[in-house]
Order: sequence, then C-alpha cells, then structure tokens
Amino acid sequence: MRRRRPLRHPFKRSRPHRVPPALRRANELMQNENYAEAARAFEKIAQGAERRRGARAPIFHLRAGRAYILAENIEKGMPHLTRGLTMLAAKKQWEPLHRFGQRTADELKELGLEKESQVIADLLEKRLPDGEKMETARDKSPAMLPTQCKSCGAPIRSDEVTWIDESTAECLFCGNPVRGEG
Repeated sequence: MRRRRPLRHPFKRSRPHRVPPALRRANELMQNENYAEAARAFEKIAQGAERRRGARAPIFHLRAGRAYILAENIEKGMPHLTRGLTMLAAKKQWEPLHRFGQRTADELKELGLEKESQVIADLLEKRLPDGEKMETARDKSPAMLPTQCKSCGAPIRSDEVTWIDESTAECLFCGNPVRGEG
C-alpha cells in the first residue's frame, strides 16, 4: 500500500526569499519621500528584472514611474508607467492591469496631471479586452495586513496582494509571506 504524500500549498515556503538590499533601499527612499533617488533605484531594479524576464518587472516599472512623477519628473515617469502597464497587458494579466492602471490614472488626476491621466485611461481602453469582467477587490479581506512588508519595506495593500491562506498574503515586491491578524 502506497502512502500518499500530504498536500502542500504551492506558495508556502520553508524560508523567506532573500531580499536584495537595493529593493530594501528603494522602498526606504520612497518612505522617506526621497522620490528622485527612489525613482533611479526602482528604475535600475525594473531594468534588471526585465532583462531576467522576472515576473515583478511591471511592478517595479510602475513604482519607478510613480516615484519619478512624485519627484516632478513627468518626462521620465510616464514611460515607466506605460511600460509597466503594457507589460501586464502583454502577459494578459487583465485584473492587475485594470486595478493598477485605474489607480495610476486617478493619482495622476489628483496631482493635476490631466493629460497624463488621459494617456493612462486611453492605454487601458485600448489594452483591456472588451466585455472582460474585472474582478473587484474583496470587500472584506481575510485578515488585517500590516501596512509594510517586514522583509523589504514595501507598502502592502490588501486589494493588491495574492492571498496564500486566510491570514497570509504574498508581498507584491519581494514575494515573501506577510502575516495578518485574523
């Protein structure tokens, strides 16, 4: 009689990922509102991730773009924002494309950047499939997450993470588990 191996959740890891110091530093710079330096740091991380065909490259481009915009360098920020969103579309990641794109357009509008907001809205209209029903964020998250990842220092938003179980989510930036309070 063969013994069955226990089922394992595919996301659970025995050890957290090693977080590159550059990612920790970039998130620290953002938190300290040193946007110009954070933008350059995220730009380097995004370019490296893209060269490696890393799954998080679009997120790093979006973060670099946001940092450049907050540093009032629109000319450098917009290409990163559009690159990140275009990469999500190329991977047919419709829900993240919709969510990140809409939030980006809204933030640009709040900053008084109407033209740039419209560029993002047009990109979404062009790239999102017609009639594609976007999942809306859960009204109630399974657990209350901390506002920052303990591993890399990135901001955590419960509507943007991948939930591993009822009390644990995966950090969007470093992939490490983030435990919440149930």
